[in-house]
Amino acid sequence: MEYYSTNGRSPSVSLKEAVVRGLAPDRGLYMPQVIKRLPDDFLEHIETCSFHKIACRVAEAFFGEDVPEEELNRIVTETLSFDCPVVPVRPNIWSLELFHGPTLAFKDVGARFMARMLRYFAASDLDQAEKQGPLNVLVATSGDTGSAVANGFLGVEGVRVYVLYPKGKVSPIQECQFTTLGQNITAVEVDGTFDDCQALVKSAFVDEELRGKRRLTSANSINVARFLPQSFYYFWAYAQLKRQGQADRLVVCVPSGNFGNLAAGLFAHEMGLPIARFIAANNANDVFYNYLQSGSYQPRPSVQTIANAMDVGDPSNFARIMALYHASHDAVVSEISGATYSDEAIRRIIRDCQQEWNYLLDPHGACAYQALVDGLQEGETGVFLETAHPAKFCQTVEQIIGKTVELPARLEAFTKGKRQVVSLNPDFEDFKSLLLKD
Repeated sequence: MEYYSTNGRSPSVSLKEAVVRGLAPDRGLYMPQVIKRLPDDFLEHIETCSFHKIACRVAEAFFGEDVPEEELNRIVTETLSFDCPVVPVRPNIWSLELFHGPTLAFKDVGARFMARMLRYFAASDLDQAEKQGPLNVLVATSGDTGSAVANGFLGVEGVRVYVLYPKGKVSPIQECQFTTLGQNITAVEVDGTFDDCQALVKSAFVDEELRGKRRLTSANSINVARFLPQSFYYFWAYAQLKRQGQADRLVVCVPSGNFGNLAAGLFAHEMGLPIARFIAANNANDVFYNYLQSGSYQPRPSVQTIANAMDVGDPSNFARIMALYHASHDAVVSEISGATYSDEAIRRIIRDCQQEWNYLLDPHGACAYQALVDGLQEGETGVFLETAHPAKFCQTVEQIIGKTVELPARLEAFTKGKRQVVSLNPDFEDFKSLLLKD
């Protein structure tokens, strides 16, 4: 399948080039030329299928023309070594728990899939590796992306990973998950915002000198191999709810930062998944919410909140949403509504949900949960994406509920490692020099 750039000024490319390049030369994001609709009989009987079978069927629609079936099945099998269960929280509202993977965050699915896809393509590109050395994976993170990508690629031969994160703006546990790994992982602490980190990554992809000397790719949701696999768990959530007789008039609410997760859900809908509508839940970084209200997209610097993974002031995947809806505001708002919550509101939501329903939310899932509470209509069933384990934000959550949050063993192990970071100002030439070091 061919992939085109959302900016429309670069030629279409193969899946391999889209994955390895990450960002198009015109700074656009790659989109598949065709979004295949899945057969009606598959969707009608989806509740009888396993998570693995569903994911393989969805993966085949995107990647089957370019990756042999046996290899694609292996990639899916290795990716989904954990479940993503749907659990009830209160009447008509369910949580899709996406924190059961290695780093306890939803990005484990996309990061693990992409690592294996890149390994497959890198193995067929040995000549290029001899000329330019290892493949350099660049990733900007406001929280969970860095840990998921770093752990997904840890120890993968022929790959180096550079994780750029804003100084003082990720939780201590999140930071431990990618700053203590060493080996082929370099943590880059940027004295700025997430948007500064993302700008450095994007600038690297269009620097001709750098691209001539280094093989570069991105593991942010700008990469098609990172965000497309996230559509797997939307189908799986629907299948689980259909088994419960709860899938009619389904409303999906997504905590939204860089909007890769919502874009994956919209792709699933385009493939035929019968979701009635979507809600994009924002924290105080409400650029998309304001777009929904006004029709005007006005990016601005991000502000720091307790839901830090959503602290994005210029979400990259807005371009993909525009491409899906042909830049029609009317089309967007016909299927997507929005909500936005302050830190004060998030604290109240977490406290009330724990006290009333004995379910502990993380700050991001709290926004999505409350958007369903506030916006669900009679006869609708809502599912929100609980994107990270609350223990990843234990200091914040413990202050809110007045109780200790038990730290899972996997998280505790990260806190015992030695911190290894490179500190930079948000200056591209400094970052470029780092990448050009032997």
